[in-house]
Amino acid sequence: MYRRRFVLAAGTTLVAPAVVRAQEIIRSAKGNYRLVTLSRDLEQPWSMAFLPDGRMLITERPGRLRVFASGRLERTALSGLPKVHGRGQAGLLDICLHPDFARNRVLYLSYISDGPGGPVTTAGRAELGAGGLHGMTPIFEALPRRSGSLNLGSRLLFDRAGLLYVTCGDRFQMNQAQDLADLAGKIVRLRDDGSVPSDNPFVGRAGARPEIFTWGNRNPQGLALHPETGKVWEVEHGPRGGDELNILKAGANYGWPRVTWGVNYDGSKITDNRSLPGMEDALRTWVPSISPCGLSFYTGDRFPGWKGSLFTGALSAYALFRIELDGERYRSEERLLEGRLPYIRDVRQGPDGLIYLVTHSDDGGLFRLEPA
Repeated sequence: MYRRRFVLAAGTTLVAPAVVRAQEIIRSAKGNYRLVTLSRDLEQPWSMAFLPDGRMLITERPGRLRVFASGRLERTALSGLPKVHGRGQAGLLDICLHPDFARNRVLYLSYISDGPGGPVTTAGRAELGAGGLHGMTPIFEALPRRSGSLNLGSRLLFDRAGLLYVTCGDRFQMNQAQDLADLAGKIVRLRDDGSVPSDNPFVGRAGARPEIFTWGNRNPQGLALHPETGKVWEVEHGPRGGDELNILKAGANYGWPRVTWGVNYDGSKITDNRSLPGMEDALRTWVPSISPCGLSFYTGDRFPGWKGSLFTGALSAYALFRIELDGERYRSEERLLEGRLPYIRDVRQGPDGLIYLVTHSDDGGLFRLEPA
């Protein structure tokens, strides 16, 4: 999937090229823009977080956390990262800041850790200090452990109540998504220390894990908080076809694999069901698959025509999708950057009102969209 290059150890120094500003104006339905290259010296970047001091943190799947500051990628990776299982789709994945980061300097990472029984999706927290992370502590594991490094989920998001959502893929064992005793194929909700909120939907239910917030999710690869309603929106990968855009509801079953518009990768049927009573229908289903990844509402003023749009990377479509909504209903979509960048893994609105992207390849990059 990715072009190969040598793997660097944590802390290795790397060349940090300067910003390259594109001259080409790219036209879209509601706002022309330029694609600006900020760095092309990242290895399989997965996610970004903007610090209050203007720096940006970027995760690299092999297990490094990099800093982009003052227009350049810093040469040395931060120290104090957890050991990650870096095979297949596994490694160091998402990053998010504690809602009170400006005071407590606490951030969260999702990563795949190994151990007896196999690798598992893990969320951990640490304090950001000079040169690195301190006190890295796992606070959640998507148990049970099992073999395999596919369909791991691993997005992180805090809601307005200060609760943390962690997405857990089905680990390519589809029926586990319908088993409430198993955390595969679920999205969980936790307090900031990893404990379980008392109002989680399955607290006190025999045979159900209390961490679970939603179930029947195949491989959730994007979470975003609606800027007006505060609801959590999600995108997930279907099998061959059947990618979804959803709004999360406490205790809701999103159907996988009892409901899907997709088929197995060999073309064989999974189910005839496109909808079932008691299961949530997606707001948008993509057939064929686009492999949505990363999710962000645009609320800035730099692109007035895009305000209110929802953005997601599309790995298999080699594009950035801009989705227009009518309240909580899907209206339409536009493909941006089609064929210009490989594997857009994450998309975020920066504090400057511009849109930032990372591309998940061995010679991955950090890019920015600017109005033209």
